[in-house]
Amino acid sequence: MIRLFRAGCFYIFVGIFLAVFCPSLKAQTSSQVSVDPEMQFRERLNSEVTEDKSEESFHQEIDSYARHMPYTSLKSQEGKLSILDSGSQYSYEFKTFEKLGIQLFLDSQYINIEGSSPVILPAHLTGLSAGVETTLPFFKFDNTYFRVRVMPAYYSDDWDFHSSAFRIPVHSFMIYQPNEKWTFIGGIAVYPDFETPVFPILGFIYKPNDLWTFNLIPERPYISYRLNDKITLFTEGGFSSEEFEVKKDNFEGAVLSYNEIHFAGGLEYQLNKNIKASVSSGYMFDRYFKYRDSLGKVTLKNNIYSELKVEMSL
Repeated sequence: MIRLFRAGCFYIFVGIFLAVFCPSLKAQTSSQVSVDPEMQFRERLNSEVTEDKSEESFHQEIDSYARHMPYTSLKSQEGKLSILDSGSQYSYEFKTFEKLGIQLFLDSQYINIEGSSPVILPAHLTGLSAGVETTLPFFKFDNTYFRVRVMPAYYSDDWDFHSSAFRIPVHSFMIYQPNEKWTFIGGIAVYPDFETPVFPILGFIYKPNDLWTFNLIPERPYISYRLNDKITLFTEGGFSSEEFEVKKDNFEGAVLSYNEIHFAGGLEYQLNKNIKASVSSGYMFDRYFKYRDSLGKVTLKNNIYSELKVEMSL
């Protein structure tokens, strides 16, 4: 239910944005453009789908981000916390039988926690996953595809891989692309042993011309406007709803969840054909750490945050 509520927040936000900007799009929608794949860190759901993505037989990407949240007071509790959420992903995409695209990836995450709170929190949280993803034509239906992604992962408070911290999330969904402007997606994400084990994947990508992109897909929907060949302006929403197995006092295997919702605006700069970087700043709310089984909860007040992201492709 928490994830459904957060997804609803995204679409309310997008509805307001569309109401403001849609009139200015009418004069531009006559421009026809081809849809290129846009693979972004941790959001491979966001890539537009074509049967033949590229003439190249392989594609590599290295994406990194750092999201900083300054010291923030706690709600109804004494103390302050500062959080640095960072991560990197390496992905390798290739083709088999000339048509079947397969992507392998390695994903790491590190959340640093500083400050004091009445509930004991670990100094950091770590995540490491390796996975595979493939997209297949859905039988003989035109412009319809099936995508599945399997991600064996560890979520803990250190780099020791305990078997109890092992999970295998799976994303599976249908993709329908009736034309070059629209892409519709629907399916489910399964997170075994999480408090919310099933999460719906539902949304669409609308690219009316070569300037605007409306990507309204969890977990990180965004709207972007290409100012020129180098600069793109964007606004985005997102949320974290992650669980880690940690040690609390003398209790091994405590499950700690980290939750937040954020909205931001920013600028993306294309350094060259292989490297682009973006900076953004926004507001974060509904942010808290919570132990399962009533072992304690820490809720932070709403506050600003900033993010830096770099994407490299080969």
